[in-house]
Amino acid sequence: MAAALVGLGLSASALLPRDASWLAALAATIVLGVPHGALDGAVAAPLLRPRFGRLWFGIFALPYLGLSALVLVAWQVAPLVTLAGFLALSVLHFGEEDAGPGRPIEALVRGGLPIALPALLRPEETAQIFALVARVPMPELPTWWSAAAWLWLAGAVLWLAIHRPRRAVLAECAGLAAAFWLLPPLTAFALYFVGLHGPRHMRALVRDPVRAPAIDTMGRAVRAALPIFALTLGLGAGLWPLYAPGSPGPTATLLALTLQMLSALTAPHVLLDRIASARPRPEAGLRG
Repeated sequence: MAAALVGLGLSASALLPRDASWLAALAATIVLGVPHGALDGAVAAPLLRPRFGRLWFGIFALPYLGLSALVLVAWQVAPLVTLAGFLALSVLHFGEEDAGPGRPIEALVRGGLPIALPALLRPEETAQIFALVARVPMPELPTWWSAAAWLWLAGAVLWLAIHRPRRAVLAECAGLAAAFWLLPPLTAFALYFVGLHGPRHMRALVRDPVRAPAIDTMGRAVRAALPIFALTLGLGAGLWPLYAPGSPGPTATLLALTLQMLSALTAPHVLLDRIASARPRPEAGLRG
């Protein structure tokens, strides 16, 4: 019920003026989407606490924040290269989360959907968004993004024709495609991020006895995410004065800060997930 209300609210926000619509999408992304990454502390604890005891959090946080800081610096030094890296990493991460292990082609198709469709269906609006994020002139999307989006479309059509995926997968892909067709890119992405990606990641942790053994219910997952989520909000507030100068307005500042921070946090998030997934698994398998 709550998920349906959030979806309806986000969809309705597309009717608002541009800045108000962006603000609604960004607020949903921050409040409902970012907390799934805040569970990285719960994933790191069983890896580090047995070896380092009470020092485990510092040993986790320092390289995690250091890698995030490097990504933020990269946005300032080479924004278009960083944008390309962020999009490629997002395809990889979304696809692995959506398709599961051992399905690389399906992962590429499903992970590429929220990245390619905005470029194909609403290229001008997408360019406008990422011009503000990268803080570079972008009258149209970079050629490499458009070309990659068309290649993704060809591959997706071929995959659909050859592999004939499950009905649930088809329904999800069709629903996402409809969202990106009917809604502004930022709104459609927020729907995907808070409606599918975040909850899917949290449910996977709840069912997994290895990556985060202390997280065995959604309630515990939410409570465990709160401290690092609060720290993330504090870091964002601290960075605000660095992003506000030269910005065309507070909504544009929030847009740039939010998406750059998402990219900065995605890099260590994906790396930690790879390390945790490589741990030996008990024969009992996943918990129910």
